[in-house]
Amino acid sequence: MKLAVIAAVSTMALMSSGVVAQEATTSAAPDSAVLTGEAAFGDYTKDAPGVRRLIKPSDLVPPGVTQSASNAPGTVPMPQGAMPQVPSGFNVEMVVSGLTNPRAIRFAPNGDLFLANSEAGEVRVYRFANGGAKPSEESVYATGLMQPYGIAFYPAANPQWVYVAESNGLKRFAYKAGDLKSTAAPETLFDNINPDHHWTRDVVFSPDGKTMYYSVGSGSNVGDGTMQRTPEGGLDAWISGHPLGVAWGEEERRAAVLAYDPDGKNERYFATGLRNCAGMTLQEQTGDVWCVVNERDELGDNVPFDYATSVKDGAFYGWPWFYIGDNPDPRWTDTPRDDLKGKITIPDVLFQTHSAPLNITFYNSDAWGPDYKGDAFVGMHGSWNRNSRTGYKVVKLDFDSSGKPTGEYDDFATGFVIDPANVWGRPVGVAVAPDGSLFFSEDGSGTVWRVSKAAQ
Repeated sequence: MKLAVIAAVSTMALMSSGVVAQEATTSAAPDSAVLTGEAAFGDYTKDAPGVRRLIKPSDLVPPGVTQSASNAPGTVPMPQGAMPQVPSGFNVEMVVSGLTNPRAIRFAPNGDLFLANSEAGEVRVYRFANGGAKPSEESVYATGLMQPYGIAFYPAANPQWVYVAESNGLKRFAYKAGDLKSTAAPETLFDNINPDHHWTRDVVFSPDGKTMYYSVGSGSNVGDGTMQRTPEGGLDAWISGHPLGVAWGEEERRAAVLAYDPDGKNERYFATGLRNCAGMTLQEQTGDVWCVVNERDELGDNVPFDYATSVKDGAFYGWPWFYIGDNPDPRWTDTPRDDLKGKITIPDVLFQTHSAPLNITFYNSDAWGPDYKGDAFVGMHGSWNRNSRTGYKVVKLDFDSSGKPTGEYDDFATGFVIDPANVWGRPVGVAVAPDGSLFFSEDGSGTVWRVSKAAQ
């Protein structure tokens, strides 16, 4: 197990001044400090850099133990002097502010940072001449897009294209290293995806570049209003004619990761039952595709867990009939899918319920040492369907030397919640720069931040 640190300064002690902590005193946390079971559920008052959690499928409580809440935060301006809290030994600096809706961020091989400013319908580019946090140049790369989110460069080593995932499909732009603006009209690879409800789409390529993965979230919470109880033509016919766990009605081709050739042809299902795979990435060490998933709402504060998982070809992850294995959703027990029992893939890393993870990246750099290399970072947007607020942070997922997740994760950047009702920051995108620093976006205040190792 890698070394963890736990903050000794309480976020709440600083909130009365309206200023989020700029520095936290830290100390080593022994293995026994890992929060497990009910202690791992907690809320934002228990968050601080280095706090570690391990949540298991056996920790699930029955649905309805707590009443479902509508507890959306009030997003307020960032207080004067506010800073995210990060572990001791790291610096955090603001990169850019004033953005409309900064979501996914990705570094091009030449070190330019591409950002999906989603509600503005644009992709922006930031260049850093001498490293550091302040861009030397910035530009709008493309406009007129429909809720752009995921961004990918293809081929990976020497990209000729920039792919941009929109809520209704996918475009690609001809690209050469150093382009700050698109030089020609984009090519639409497909535009036949339903953009309603969950609209965050991501795109990533297989290690050999032959397969393109495109994630599509569900059009509903649990098939309510979008699916009949049984498909037209009967369930048996549907099962025999579709891959494992494919939903029907308006949910067909949704709650899934779809696979294509790089030109957008030959669509097929790669994995199903993923309610909202909002962010994807490639694990370089293993070649696996990973995604983070927002699970369903309205079953209580701690049911079911959100998660990060490697995505297996042909796997079914439960939505809408089951969750975290063979746990049936009570809203479908009148029309059970008993044929799916025992065929549901359990996710790799479970998060506090309603954390709303939106993006994931692996830390493949040597810059921060072996305790970080091979781990992953996840941006959590934060809860709305929970009585006690959680999420609103960047966390680090722990992996062993073989690239296998331990299931444990640490708080890495916290301090975005002001009080039980209000927040100033909602993390989304995460990306590792060529120098090994970590960048993350948050769309509460419209900012991007850089975390770097402090000079020794």
